[in-house]
Amino acid sequence: MASYIVFTKEKTTDQAELDTYGSLVGETFKGHPVKILAAYGQQEVLEGTGPEGVVIVEFPDHEAALAWYNGPAYTKVREHRFKGGIYRATLVAGV
Repeated sequence: MASYIVFTKEKTTDQAELDTYGSLVGETFKGHPVKILAAYGQQEVLEGTGPEGVVIVEFPDHEAALAWYNGPAYTKVREHRFKGGIYRATLVAGV
């Protein structure tokens, strides 16, 4: 069953760090079965307070999502995201 990691950017704290993250994150997907479904596209907030941005990444299953997220390439690159903004990352199973 497909699984999705939903990244929600609440606030930018260091744009230079996010720029570095953005320039490096694509390489971390190599060798992983991944499909980017949404990435900072136009959004319309229907309820509550909206985030600065949303990214939705699809993986074939839970294990594949965690293999990428906890893999050495992404573990190294995500430090720039941690330094550059306040995010939530949620792993959710598809139906």
